[in-house]
Amino acid sequence: MKPTPSSTDRQVLVTGATGLLGSGLIDELLTNRLKPVALVRDRVPDSNFFLSGNDRKVTIVQGCLEDYALVERTLNEYEIDTVFHLGAQTIVRTANHSPLSTFEANIKGTWNVLEACRTSKLVRRIVIASSDKAYGTSPSAPYTEDQPLRGEHPYDVSKSCADLLAQSYFKTYGLPLAITRCGNIYGGGDLNYSRIVPGTIKALLADEPPLIRSDGTLVRDYFYVKDAVSACLLIADQLDRDEVRGQAFNFSNETPLTVLQVVELISGLMGKRLKPQVLNVVSGEIKDQRLSSDKARSVLNWRARYSIEEGLKETIGWYESHLGRKA
Repeated sequence: MKPTPSSTDRQVLVTGATGLLGSGLIDELLTNRLKPVALVRDRVPDSNFFLSGNDRKVTIVQGCLEDYALVERTLNEYEIDTVFHLGAQTIVRTANHSPLSTFEANIKGTWNVLEACRTSKLVRRIVIASSDKAYGTSPSAPYTEDQPLRGEHPYDVSKSCADLLAQSYFKTYGLPLAITRCGNIYGGGDLNYSRIVPGTIKALLADEPPLIRSDGTLVRDYFYVKDAVSACLLIADQLDRDEVRGQAFNFSNETPLTVLQVVELISGLMGKRLKPQVLNVVSGEIKDQRLSSDKARSVLNWRARYSIEEGLKETIGWYESHLGRKA
């Protein structure tokens, strides 16, 4: 597998560059001597993007996805060949509290990227990051790519819509794209401590009981960020194939866990046995979400490299270093 598109002259745009997945992708693109252009809305000093110094190694375009003129100018001015559209409002609780801003970022932001790519004479490959949430509540699990997208709650709906927009631009205009649908991505550098993995690690490092906002029984795939980065790059590298272009692919290590099981696993790896505090205050969450990665294995020859234990060990190490440095 070639980890990136082959030409080092290729100009690559990454939206959502300061996020968990975006920061990891920028790392890998720089390692492979490509030339990332990063669309950045807010400066987040604790993001890996800034902590690593990568902000000084890439071209930064300051602005938001909702600004079509900015997206179009960026593609043209920097002669973008490859687009990784990862930018989104990704917090379910925020979406429930502020649906309009989530719809603006996730739906309008996606149609702006797609339309700007359609009018560009240079864009040759586009990777659109969707989510397992795009499936909504499905009658059967694990989810496969042929199941309908039926989001119900604001975040899920925003991902269903963005995913369908991407499909429509391929089917109507032949836009050279593919779609990733990943499980819950975790890893060092996730600063959204309301999420179960970073929140649990942070609490245990402070010798405090982890907080579980649900009842603890929600089932999810937990997918290490380095595997998610590899998946994005692999799809970009294979977008010239008819079997890949226009397709959606699920990515998961296919080890679904309840929230309580994740907390217990992290606690065991950290050698701390603080009983979690189960708040049971969340709403608008899907009960059981699991993905099948059979299609990615058969079409892309893709395999997850990290088990949940291996990924969590690296993740815990990042927070031990980062939070220790902050203290």
